[in-house]
Amino acid sequence: MGSLFRSEEVCLAQLFLQSASAYSCISELGERGLLEFRDLNSKVSPFQRRFVGEVRRCEDMEKTFTFLQQELRGAGRVLGPCPESPRAPLAREALRVQEQSEQLAQELREVSRNRASLRGRLRDLRQYLHVLREGQRFTSLPAPLGSPPRPRALSEREPVLDPSLHQHLERKINFVAGVIHPWRVTAFERLLWRACRGYLVASFVEMPEPMEDPATGESVTWVIFLISYWGEQIGQKIRKISDCFHCQVYPYPESDAGREDTITGLHSQIQDLSVVLEETEQYLAQVLDKVALALPAWRVQVQKMKAIYLILNQCSFDVTEKCLIAEVWCPVQDLTQVQDALRQGSYQSGSSVECFVQRVPTSESPPTLIRTNKFTSGFQSIVDAYGVASYQEVNPAPYAIITFPFIFAIMFGDVGHGLIMFLFALWMVLYEDSPRLRQGTNEIWLTFFEGRYLILLMGAFSIYTGFIYNECFSKATVIFPSAWSVATMANHSSWSSAYLATHPSLTLDPNVTGVFRGPYPFGIDPIWSLATNHLNFLNSFKMKMSVVLGIVHMGFGVVLGVFNHVHFKQRHRLVLEFLPEMIFLLALFGYLVFLIFYKWVKFSAANSLVAPSILIHFIDMFLFTSNDENLPLYQGQVLVQTVLVVLALASVPVLLLGTPLYLWCRQRALTVPVATGEQEPLLEGQEAGNSVNATKEDVESGGHGPDAKRLDFSEIFMHQAIHTIEYCLGCVSNTASYLRLWALSLAHAQLSEVLWTMVMRNGFVGLSYVGGVVLVPVFAAFAVLTVAILLVMEGLSAFLHALRLHWVEFQNKFYVGAGYKLCPFAFAPDTWD
Repeated sequence: MGSLFRSEEVCLAQLFLQSASAYSCISELGERGLLEFRDLNSKVSPFQRRFVGEVRRCEDMEKTFTFLQQELRGAGRVLGPCPESPRAPLAREALRVQEQSEQLAQELREVSRNRASLRGRLRDLRQYLHVLREGQRFTSLPAPLGSPPRPRALSEREPVLDPSLHQHLERKINFVAGVIHPWRVTAFERLLWRACRGYLVASFVEMPEPMEDPATGESVTWVIFLISYWGEQIGQKIRKISDCFHCQVYPYPESDAGREDTITGLHSQIQDLSVVLEETEQYLAQVLDKVALALPAWRVQVQKMKAIYLILNQCSFDVTEKCLIAEVWCPVQDLTQVQDALRQGSYQSGSSVECFVQRVPTSESPPTLIRTNKFTSGFQSIVDAYGVASYQEVNPAPYAIITFPFIFAIMFGDVGHGLIMFLFALWMVLYEDSPRLRQGTNEIWLTFFEGRYLILLMGAFSIYTGFIYNECFSKATVIFPSAWSVATMANHSSWSSAYLATHPSLTLDPNVTGVFRGPYPFGIDPIWSLATNHLNFLNSFKMKMSVVLGIVHMGFGVVLGVFNHVHFKQRHRLVLEFLPEMIFLLALFGYLVFLIFYKWVKFSAANSLVAPSILIHFIDMFLFTSNDENLPLYQGQVLVQTVLVVLALASVPVLLLGTPLYLWCRQRALTVPVATGEQEPLLEGQEAGNSVNATKEDVESGGHGPDAKRLDFSEIFMHQAIHTIEYCLGCVSNTASYLRLWALSLAHAQLSEVLWTMVMRNGFVGLSYVGGVVLVPVFAAFAVLTVAILLVMEGLSAFLHALRLHWVEFQNKFYVGAGYKLCPFAFAPDTWD
């Protein structure tokens, strides 16, 4: 948790790896996920690097694995995840994996090809059997050419046969039989008739059972056709047309005995082929079982192996080419683990020379490393969405754990709505290990699930602020007795029956003894929900509350900047930046908070009518005037306000010119000319206790570049001028921006009240059983609208406004967010989808 407040110290280091043990060392480092490697061969083409052959071999194995997976999917099998994460294979084990995978792939190709051939042959035999059965039904009738179901009649204008061809009627009739796709039957018939001029009789009938189409794999009810003709030329035309329409033509015996013998033979062949096909399917299932068992582990191993060689391609060789040198970013506290991993990798490879790690000084800005857990990761993601923290600057995430849900709850305060949100998040937290919740495919759902702890705190804080506002689905709850007494007011007033009849609204005077018995124990008194001036009271309360919380929030952000100044040895900024910033903020807006509390304490119900306006006093403060009609809050108020404004104005030039002039004077004092005419750097090296990576030049100039040898005062002055203008104007605009807390809180309360009045109350107006029946659909509509509008839409709106207040109003007081994350080389647990 220590790194949550400030990123860990990260150093640049070099790994010296023996060639024989480099693979094992990188594998061990990948299992632990400690280092981010830098590419030392960025100018070398990926195809010219040392281990490009090994990478290609891994890619070839991945292609084989893809084929095996496609075969599993084709068989209707789902490849499960790897039960355990195997380590990267050694060279001999990798060769074994490659040989076994290629052998299984070859077996699958051969078995699949044999199965497809057997299925095609069995399909042809079954089609042939159906053709013979249907053809025998046609040709076994007493009629000479049979009685087809759909005979083709010739035209009445011409004879069936030409008179000159009567002598050929005694010729033998031939047959063409086969199957055709049902979509092609109509065109096939038409073309046969036109091409053969009617010298044929065609019969068509659907096959009794559907069969697979070899071209598409779909189940199709084929159409059997039997064409009787005479004449060899007609037969050639029919066969050519059948080929054009991709018909499957089968030989058709002329005699009944021949057809019976063929049918008997087909039955025997079909039975034998079915047995062979069944055995082939069993063998294929055995091969697929082997693939399903070994493939998940193989895929993870080869992916790790490929990642290792890609890292080795980023390393450079020494002059002897016996040692690989790698540059890495490493957390300082993990250096011992890195050395232990290198020692373990050397031992696994059998090398007698151990690899080692050595720190390298650098002025380059290291990456940012902030370790998180499942609770803090959601809040850290909110901060990182604005910008990754610069190296070792203060991290806003631990403070956002409290401030973000609290600011959200100020705008969303309602006990009922907060309870629903809390229970929803609690359900996700309790079942966070469920695979159904973690492995969802809906992006919106995954966003909610990743932020479950954030939603849990937002719901809990909303319940708290709901009790403060005394609102539960827009209705007040009477937890404690009201501090206002109507009976006492009635006893001390002349309220008659006639007066009550003509005055629907009654005024309670707190100055009457016993009417107001003191503050409500917790939150707002429930009697205010019945008052006609309810909104006026809440407007004043929530507006002042928003201003007070906003100024406290901004002041806290300015104070956090102190930790950055102290950590980076920039103590002059405590006097030249922090002090004028706090004076400017507190002299103007801190004084406004003082006036709010002072007025609350000094004035009571007895003298509230003569209480002055804080807004007019605040305006007069900037005009250096006083208003006789607006009484002062205390003696000497004008003098105090004048001094505060002068202090605030005096702090502006200090903030603007302090840091640039200090750096300019310091450079003149520390620049010592030498005999060669060169100048020494402004600051030398690193101080003891400072990070090995951050030089003093970087700290003083606020930059991270390694070439920051001398200061550019024009750039420093422009940067400081922009910062001064942004801060001074931002104090005004940011304070006004916090009024969104007041606006959204009132909007949420009014929407909730409107929803109750226009929907839920209608279920209570009916009498007898009618009201109970109407209440069911009314409550359903009320529940749906509450979730859709008040929880989802209003919740999203409050979330976005709280996000803006943290990013703009809070974080810009101390947070730069110009860093980049440390991305360690690690084998992901879910390597394959």
